[in-house]
Amino acid sequence: MEEIKTLSLTVAELRFALDTFYFLISGVLVMWMAAGFAMLEAGLVRSKNTTEILTKNVCLYALACIMFLLVGYNIMYDNNLSGGWVPSIAMFIGEQANNATHALSSDFFFQVVFVATAMSIVSGAVAERMKLWAFLLFTVVMTGFIYPVEGYWSWGGGFLAQAGFVDFAGSGIVHLAGAAAALSGVLLLGARKGKYDAKGKVNPIPGSNLPMATLGMFILWMGWFGFNGGSQLMISDNANAAAVAKIFVNTNSAAAFGAISAMLVCKLVWHKVDLTMILNGALAGLVAITADPFSPSLMMAGLIGGLAGFIVIFAILGLDRCQIDDPVGAISVHGAGGLLGLLLVPLFNNGASLIGQLYGASIIFAWVFIVSGITWFILKKTIGIRVTEEQEYDGLDVSDCGVSAYPEFVAMTNSR
Repeated sequence: MEEIKTLSLTVAELRFALDTFYFLISGVLVMWMAAGFAMLEAGLVRSKNTTEILTKNVCLYALACIMFLLVGYNIMYDNNLSGGWVPSIAMFIGEQANNATHALSSDFFFQVVFVATAMSIVSGAVAERMKLWAFLLFTVVMTGFIYPVEGYWSWGGGFLAQAGFVDFAGSGIVHLAGAAAALSGVLLLGARKGKYDAKGKVNPIPGSNLPMATLGMFILWMGWFGFNGGSQLMISDNANAAAVAKIFVNTNSAAAFGAISAMLVCKLVWHKVDLTMILNGALAGLVAITADPFSPSLMMAGLIGGLAGFIVIFAILGLDRCQIDDPVGAISVHGAGGLLGLLLVPLFNNGASLIGQLYGASIIFAWVFIVSGITWFILKKTIGIRVTEEQEYDGLDVSDCGVSAYPEFVAMTNSR
């Protein structure tokens, strides 16, 4: 009898260790997405703004970690009431629960990298004309308050969870939220100088380093296996291990179909293949499948990704028609892709309904857009959110960082 009890304890400890390790490795993969966003955005902005966009990505990740540690995590998860609108507010990570199936610190680490992902969406959309310190102050509010509150409403057991809203890994909670915050900022910020003429014609502003942008996309693609696979939360039994494997395959399929779909649309419409559209097509496929990467079959996951790759191109074009300037296409990828993924969940998941998905998406978008808009407006009226025209012309590397990402290129250019 004693031997059976000892064996039982050993198995429980092994499962605890395995699930904790899986949480941590998944978190590392999602943390690596911070490098993907940094490379993607650095490649899609002009060379004179490269150092500044890299600085934003490093600092936003660090601030997200600090704010989620101080208040955000407990706003989302440390609540005595379920089904509510108003979360509790506490400080730091709570004590390890006796009946937990994994280390609580590993859960915190996995969740904090999601917060940074949501904020990274904003950095690309406001690139090349926003003040660094205004952006960092908004980061504090977004990661410490705005994101955790809507995260509580859904993943923390709040009213959206009780209403049947389904968002497995964050098509809405992370990606649509990030797009909403970005859109509110861009509307107040305005377009880059020269992006649109007086008649509304779009003047393309090419990125400086497409190899770097492509590397960023592949890093994000890789990190997404932790993003979606880790959201299964366990891997220590047969059912969960099989679920993780299916999630990985479906995630990969959606990205592949999204990239090819975008490529075919470009070829059919413009008779040329636009690499930046292909990159965004793959990312849109990843965003869309994130809402539920387990329920669809392999082929249906691919079709979800393919539809997202198709839609994102026209979302990017539509924003340009409205003179909403998004240098990297972040609002379209994460907004349109996120909404599409949420709305398709009821086709494969009997636990979700279209009304519930629309309700959840609307609440998340409205909350983040309105509160972000108020925050951006306060910043605009106090310290200002846009650099001067001269600073924008010279590049933010000079005004914000004092260091060029390509000093040899600058020196050679100035000497001619």
